[in-house]
Amino acid sequence: MKIFLDTANTDDIKKWASTGLIDGVTTNPSNLSVQGGDPTKRVLEICSILPDGEVSVEVTEKDPEALYKQALRIAALSPNVVVKVPCHADYYAVINRLVDQGVSLNITLVFSLLQGLMMCKMGVSMISPFVGRLEDNGQDGVALLVQLREMVDQYGYETEILAASLRNVEHFNAAVESGADIATLPVAVFQQALVHPLTDQGIAKFDADWQKLGVSQFP
Repeated sequence: MKIFLDTANTDDIKKWASTGLIDGVTTNPSNLSVQGGDPTKRVLEICSILPDGEVSVEVTEKDPEALYKQALRIAALSPNVVVKVPCHADYYAVINRLVDQGVSLNITLVFSLLQGLMMCKMGVSMISPFVGRLEDNGQDGVALLVQLREMVDQYGYETEILAASLRNVEHFNAAVESGADIATLPVAVFQQALVHPLTDQGIAKFDADWQKLGVSQFP
């Protein structure tokens, strides 16, 4: 599984990229807005931090033709940019045009199996089902991940499933178990996934026992 950070904070991206665990980043208008400054410069910096990673950058235009032109400009920013486009019927023809032109697309705001099917048929690079946001509306977001995995495998599509809106470690666990290709995580959830209290307790116990030897250097 690939792990992405869902953030536009370059300090956090630099910190965790150094572990070798981070395969990409997902940004959106909200987290770019939180960071402030020139969003284009920030996207380019993120791309330079992860030159071999995939960096999703979302369109902001609403008119289909304007969105199409903006998507091309975003794609031209860097070879590792993946353009995020909402899974809305108004944009289906645009999505098809962009795929035909070889633009890597991450179709975001996917909330149903059939939406996912339509995007796979078009040959997009990634689809992003939103687990937490589905749960906010009383639906089973994890079940959608499983359904999408079964659909992609059954028909042999090459589109990757990017589990998004993962709010906690339990969501992350479920994404792993579902067979999703990618999980994108808020930094806080990623950090929580790295630790376990029993690991800390074990280290403390081993250290206490070792100190009883009174050895100043080993080996």
